[in-house]
Amino acid sequence: MATSSSKACSKGWKTPGRRPTHDVSWLGRARLQFVIAAIAVGVAAQAPPLRLVSTAWPPFTNEPGRPRFALDLVETAMERIGARAQTTIVAAAAFTPALLSGPFDGSAAAWKDPERDRALLFSKPYLENRLILIGRRGADVSATALTALNGKKIAIVGGYSYGYEIELAGPTFVRSDSEEDSLQMLLDGGVDYTLMDDLVVQYIVDHYAEEARTRLQIGSTPLLKRPLHLAVRRSVPDAEALIDRFNDQLRAMIVDRTYHRLLHVAWILADVDGDGLLEYVPRSDGEGPDEPRRAYRLFTEGQPTPETGAAPPGRYYFGGNIYANWASVPEQYKIFSVVAGDRPDPARSTASVFTFRWK
Repeated sequence: MATSSSKACSKGWKTPGRRPTHDVSWLGRARLQFVIAAIAVGVAAQAPPLRLVSTAWPPFTNEPGRPRFALDLVETAMERIGARAQTTIVAAAAFTPALLSGPFDGSAAAWKDPERDRALLFSKPYLENRLILIGRRGADVSATALTALNGKKIAIVGGYSYGYEIELAGPTFVRSDSEEDSLQMLLDGGVDYTLMDDLVVQYIVDHYAEEARTRLQIGSTPLLKRPLHLAVRRSVPDAEALIDRFNDQLRAMIVDRTYHRLLHVAWILADVDGDGLLEYVPRSDGEGPDEPRRAYRLFTEGQPTPETGAAPPGRYYFGGNIYANWASVPEQYKIFSVVAGDRPDPARSTASVFTFRWK
């Protein structure tokens, strides 16, 4: 493996005391794109917003004022490229007809399939739905498929569009009112397990670390997995250019910690330099002295490690540099600090997300 300095230089990243090998690094180009997009905002503000449609699937999609991580990410990326979008929430049965036949321009959170691909242009995936099995401490959470849980009672949030696979799998599914309600049913012994998206699991681990360690057993294999895309109807003017500009923002939003702020996670595992390898990216350059035990992985498809949240040793992103292992990370980045930019944006619906009780 290359050292942190040689790795960084080969990609044009900064290294302490040394200039990048290229005058214009990838990060520099991303910043230039952001400046150009900011200049375009004034003009684009006069254009009508895209009319998007979605179902309610917290914490990814929901009405304003409720957890809606995917919609917040898409709307933020759109703002950065000088575009606007408004999402209408419809029932699950109405979603596909509304998406394919109108009157909407697309969806901020869509799964890709051949029928939709004929009518819509899809962005690169920007998040991934991953349902993780959670039991009470000591429970067997080693199942790699829902069919292995035949006869078990599993809490899931009512009204979500989980797909036909889940209905035919064999377990008895008990509908709850919310993620918080599902966890309470589990802790009270009313169900054997609950299924939660890995993003919610990471939120629990980050915000209720002791309770997660002592009260819960968290699975490592996603039992359902689907990437999320921005989808725009091919008939929308400049649809291809819009998708391209949206894609350009995704890696920049990881590097500048926009993802962390809107998802409410401390660590993200992603490929920040485009070389196909994963890096731990903290929400700030002062995240404390301890190596992360778990990080939220944005995507699992095509990535080298099978376990959700797990990562290969090393590769940390701090201060614009990539370091080959935790020992090589300078001590200045291991001193915990909180800066205003790392706190949730109160203007976003995700400023207050979940309140789990542990009675």
